[in-house]
Amino acid sequence: MRWLDLVLGRPLASSEDKEERVGVIPGVSVFGLDALSSAAYGPEAALTVLIPVGTAGLLFGLPITIAVSVILAIVYLSYRQTIAAYPNGAGSYTVAKENLGSRAGLLAAVALMIDYTLNVAVGISAGVGAIVSAAPGLQPYTLLLCLAILAALAYMNLRGLREAGLAFVPPTYLFVGCLGLVILIGVFRTLTSGGHPQAAVAPPPAPQAHEQITLWLFLKAFAAGCTAMTGVEAVSNGVQAFKEPPVPSARKTLTFIVGILILLLIGVAFLVRSYGITATEPGSPQYQSILSMMTQAVVGRGIFYYITMVAVLLVLCLSANTSFADFPRVCRTIAQDGYLPYSFTVRGRRLVFTEGILVLTVLSGALLICFNGVTDKLIPLFAVGAFLAFTLSQAGMVMHWLKLKQPGMTSSVAMNAIGAIATGITFLIVIVTKFHEGAWVVLLVIPGLYLFMLTIHRHYTQIAEELALSGPVDLPQPLPMIAVLPLMNVNSLAERALRIAYSLSDEVKVVHVQCENSPSDFPREWDENVRPAITEAKLAEPEMIILESPYRHVVAPTLSYIWRLEKDNPDRSIAVLIPQLIESHWYYSFLHNQRAAIMRTVLLMKGLNRIVIVNVPWHIEKREKVRQATKQIWDKLPARLDN
Repeated sequence: MRWLDLVLGRPLASSEDKEERVGVIPGVSVFGLDALSSAAYGPEAALTVLIPVGTAGLLFGLPITIAVSVILAIVYLSYRQTIAAYPNGAGSYTVAKENLGSRAGLLAAVALMIDYTLNVAVGISAGVGAIVSAAPGLQPYTLLLCLAILAALAYMNLRGLREAGLAFVPPTYLFVGCLGLVILIGVFRTLTSGGHPQAAVAPPPAPQAHEQITLWLFLKAFAAGCTAMTGVEAVSNGVQAFKEPPVPSARKTLTFIVGILILLLIGVAFLVRSYGITATEPGSPQYQSILSMMTQAVVGRGIFYYITMVAVLLVLCLSANTSFADFPRVCRTIAQDGYLPYSFTVRGRRLVFTEGILVLTVLSGALLICFNGVTDKLIPLFAVGAFLAFTLSQAGMVMHWLKLKQPGMTSSVAMNAIGAIATGITFLIVIVTKFHEGAWVVLLVIPGLYLFMLTIHRHYTQIAEELALSGPVDLPQPLPMIAVLPLMNVNSLAERALRIAYSLSDEVKVVHVQCENSPSDFPREWDENVRPAITEAKLAEPEMIILESPYRHVVAPTLSYIWRLEKDNPDRSIAVLIPQLIESHWYYSFLHNQRAAIMRTVLLMKGLNRIVIVNVPWHIEKREKVRQATKQIWDKLPARLDN
């Protein structure tokens, strides 16, 4: 279709797959936007929890960020090993499935799918929320803006992975460059001022403390800060999306993403402490983001401030692209194992997994609509799915190394074991501290989706068992087939159907339903136009079945006859020929009854394996001939009126 070529681009052949793969630079924007954007809300999420302790919260922001960075580094080392050990992708799912069993793998897959879906909804709504806070006049259009960005992301990813990567390179590196420059300037001024830099624009005063720091509050802040780790697993899920050789390219990309993220997180936490910046209450009239206060404190509120804020907004809005790159690939791998419909494994015209992209768009769109474009309450739930996947992946890698029993594997086992314990403890902390904030919802959704995918797998297993051969193919001498031909009129379509019926079987049964006030005398027309031709061709006379229909039904009496015929002939196959007009344009089909479609559908749904359906199409000639004939009539009409 030309319009599809214009919208999505020309279809790509399978042989062009390697040309569509991405390198390290675009790979960071494709698989790293989710992780990198967390520098904009991870530190703020932790400091927001510490608002009740006032300026005392500044003492804990940097230690919490360092603790998060340590776990992030452990996870990074684990996923480097995962990329090399499982270069076909699907990360946590593949590792857990291969080493902990299919059920553990499925649990990791469910966690990833939930995490990616939440990422799309929250990332877009966070970006739009920042836009609306800068331009309050857009508040009534929040949901519309969210859905527009969602549609744009889906569109770019439907055009292909390479195009999406190239499109998102500028905003990604603009964000990294601007925020990195702010951090460098801020650190330099902090060091040269003896640790007490003068703010270009003073941050708001810290709120009065009305609570004491407790272990519970510290753990809550730590759990909130762990949202900065979401998206790190993305590269391991999409190894095959990288240019040759994919493993080194994927590992370099992961190194860049994690390295940049750790530097940004620690840099932000350091400057927040140096400049005495405390979080403001989200949703309040005085609310201002941590990055906004930090940037204006370091460089003032000039043109560079606004460029940096625009870069932050762009990355927040586009952070959902990581999910669009990974969710379809995870679904594809899961579908290959029979836990999702096999259609998820099919690549579309641009060599992307179209169905996965569309499903993610619908699910995240539904979340945005349900929450009216404001999904901030879902932010803490990110870490639930992410850390569950982290824990299963690292535990799986421990078993992987133990199975291999290679020399020098002790360090790898130790690293993954430490990672599994650290992420497992973090997962429990997130669950406990965020339970009342909505984590209980994820704990309900995970088993629900898990059981749903098990049901799909069980269905596919039953089909495979039913279709499996118990031995060599059995081909006994076939019995003659019975051809059933439902006809309402004697016309050219009936003639064609009758020819096909005789080509299938000598035993033909013509079924006609006689309705009240029928415009034609079918038996008479049959005797006049059909019977002589049958006799002349020396064909067997078909059995004529005339069915009375006092209630003017046509399909039901015909089907009842076919069911009886099937029951009376348990050893024979029955071919039901269904004549049908095929119009030149789809909208003309509404001018005809839908008996053929209804009969075909019912036979497919309720018939046994011995009923064979044969479509007998009659393609209507081009409407141009009809138009020309109509024009000729109208041209002659004035002359006839004159006469």
